[in-house]
Amino acid sequence: MKTLLEFRKVRKYYRNTPALFDLDLEVPEGALVGIVGPNGAGKTTLMKMAAGLLHPDEGTVFFDGAPVLGHRHGQGHGQAHAMKRQVGYVPDDLGVYDNLKVSEYMEFFASCYGISGLTARKKCELLLEQVGLSDQGDLFVAGMSRGMKQRLSFARALIHSPRLLALDEPTSGLDPGMRTEFRSFLQELSLQGITIIISSHLLTELAEICTHIQILDHGKVVLGGGMDELRQKAMATSPLNISVYGEMKKCVDLLRKNRHVKSLTVKDDMVRVEFAGEIEDEIGLLFAMVNAQVPVYRFSREMGSLESLFIQVTGGEGA
Repeated sequence: MKTLLEFRKVRKYYRNTPALFDLDLEVPEGALVGIVGPNGAGKTTLMKMAAGLLHPDEGTVFFDGAPVLGHRHGQGHGQAHAMKRQVGYVPDDLGVYDNLKVSEYMEFFASCYGISGLTARKKCELLLEQVGLSDQGDLFVAGMSRGMKQRLSFARALIHSPRLLALDEPTSGLDPGMRTEFRSFLQELSLQGITIIISSHLLTELAEICTHIQILDHGKVVLGGGMDELRQKAMATSPLNISVYGEMKKCVDLLRKNRHVKSLTVKDDMVRVEFAGEIEDEIGLLFAMVNAQVPVYRFSREMGSLESLFIQVTGGEGA
C-alpha cells in the first residue's frame, strides 16, 4: 500500500521540552488511521504537523513521497503551502466564526481556495447536505450547538477536496448519539478514498472504525499497525490459565524453566501465567507439559483487549 504521509525521525520542542521525539510514522493512502495516546503524548503537535502548520525542529515530514516539512533539509513555506492545499484540518478547538451565517462561512473558505461563484455555491450546498446541515444555511454560527459546529467544521475541511483529512480530538464534547453519527460519517468518507488521520485519547472509540492504530506516548510511537495485527498482539499479552489434576509442583517447576514465563500465581488446581510468547510458544509449552506427564485438563488464554495493551505500552495510563 502506498504511503501518503510519513514522519521520519521527527522532533519538536517547546521550551526545550520534547513534544515529539524521533517520531517515525507512516499513513497509508486510503487508510483510516487512529492516533491514540494519553494527554501530553504529542497528539496535537503531530496533527498540526500533518496539516502543514508546524515545522519539525529535526527530521522530515514527507507527503506523497516528497519531503515537504523539515529543518535539516531546508523545506520551507512553498512546500508546506502545497501540502496544506491537499489536507483538510479540523483542530480540537473548532475556530468557527460566530458572526457569519453558515452559507457565508462556507463560501468564505471556498474563496480561500480559489473556488467562487456558482461552483462554490454548489460545492457548499453539497457538503452541507453531506454533513446534515442542508437546511441551516441562513443560521448564524453563533446559534449552533457544539455538534452542529463540529459538522460545519467537517464540511469546511472538505471544501477543497483534500486527499488527507486530519482530525484532532473531533468527538470531544459530543454526546453518544453524535459520536455514533460521526463514526458513520468518517466511514463514508473513507469509502470515498479520502485518507483520514484522527487523534483521540480513547482507544475504544477508534478501534471500531480505524484500519490502523498508532499508539503515541511521550512523543513517539510505542506500538502501531493494522487492526488485525494489534488484536493478535493484545491476545499474546494476555495471561494463560492452566489447570492440572494433581502434580502441581511438577507443573510449576516446568513453568519456571520456560523463558517466556514472566510470573505465575497458583490457586487450587489452576496456575495463572504471565506469558510473553506467541502462539507457537504456547504450543511448545503445552507439548513440553504433556511430555513431562503433567496432567493438564485446561489450557487457554484469557481474552485479550486493546485497552489492556494500551495500558501496558503507555505505562499504566488508561484508555
